[in-house]
Amino acid sequence: MSQTENRKKVSSITRKLHFHEIAKTTWLYIRVDFLMLLIAAVCFLLGQEVAVSGTLKAGVSRYFTYDHDKGGIIYNAVEKSGEVLLRIPLRTYLFGAMMVLLGLFLLQFLFLWLSYFREDRKIRRILSPLDQLALRADELSRISFSEDKYQQLEEAIARIQPEGKETLSFGDTDLAGVETAMNNLLLRMRDTYRQQARFVNDASHELRTPIAVIQGYANMLDRWGKEDQTILEESITAIRHESDHMNHLVEQLLFLARGDSGRTTLHLEETDLSAMMQEIYEESFMIDEKHPYRFNSNRDSVIVSADQGLLKQAVRILVDNAAKYTNEGDEIILSCGRTETGQPYLQVQDSGIGMEEADVSHMFERFYRSDEVRSYDGTGLGLSIAKWIIDKHKGHFEILSRTGLGTRIRIVL
Repeated sequence: MSQTENRKKVSSITRKLHFHEIAKTTWLYIRVDFLMLLIAAVCFLLGQEVAVSGTLKAGVSRYFTYDHDKGGIIYNAVEKSGEVLLRIPLRTYLFGAMMVLLGLFLLQFLFLWLSYFREDRKIRRILSPLDQLALRADELSRISFSEDKYQQLEEAIARIQPEGKETLSFGDTDLAGVETAMNNLLLRMRDTYRQQARFVNDASHELRTPIAVIQGYANMLDRWGKEDQTILEESITAIRHESDHMNHLVEQLLFLARGDSGRTTLHLEETDLSAMMQEIYEESFMIDEKHPYRFNSNRDSVIVSADQGLLKQAVRILVDNAAKYTNEGDEIILSCGRTETGQPYLQVQDSGIGMEEADVSHMFERFYRSDEVRSYDGTGLGLSIAKWIIDKHKGHFEILSRTGLGTRIRIVL
């Protein structure tokens, strides 16, 4: 199909849509005008009756008769006593009303046709994307690839390396569209490849340490631990600690892997954030005896639609981090409420070691750990999991941190 033929087809579709709209609107005008005629007739007759008797009397029989000699249709209003209250020929009224109605309809019809060009432009603007899509599809369908072009494609693709930076370049106008599409796809694939490679490298690095520790203590047990009670107890404690750490790391990796693959779904339900934070406060107060906890309770319920289990997991990650990087005896404050703009929020505030401004921008990256926290236990995945959960809830984090003063992390939903 040529471009001219396609334009004609679009014009034909536009006219059909426009005529259909005009027909629908015209039929609507006719029904509304007829209804207006009936309402005007009733109002006219009742008005004539009020003009004669001063009011609308009860017990009056109202009916129509036909009398050819007196002008056709006659409206009668007769009292119970038989006295004729009103008798009006409708021929003159109906003729005047029909003329007014016809004039109104002509004005409406004229308005429809005067708006034709404005509506035509509107319909063409709506159909424009479909028109462009049809043209592009037609252009692609008319491209004929010779065997040389297929060979050129195969050779260019074979030279591409996943970790390289080069892009496809055919130097052929017929392949320009294919070249652009494949280069865009190539950029996305390389970005995904780099993310996966970094994730695997970081994961293997994190797993290598506990495995090496376990192997070292296992060798020590094999050599001396069978007879030395001190070495035996030390080895068992270290192996248990490292295996717990590795188990926790693997669970976090599996959570992120399921999330990235779309296998973790949210089960949304009405959740009271105040009640949920109260539960987390009571759990933290009971589990962690090294820090005093305070919950700034909001008396008003803060109800949101959320996956309560996942949301609680995200807050627990923040509370665990606060406890980890806060000195014993220093207070950790939990709170919830609504921002000045009415958005619900959850907040964890500590008086721990704090973070440098440069570290704040990287804190949600997987396996990222600043130099100040490398001496603390951790995997570097907790905040990544928390961010994934909050992103799925269409929320965001607000972070305020100062080195040596502490950190305040707010989840805004």
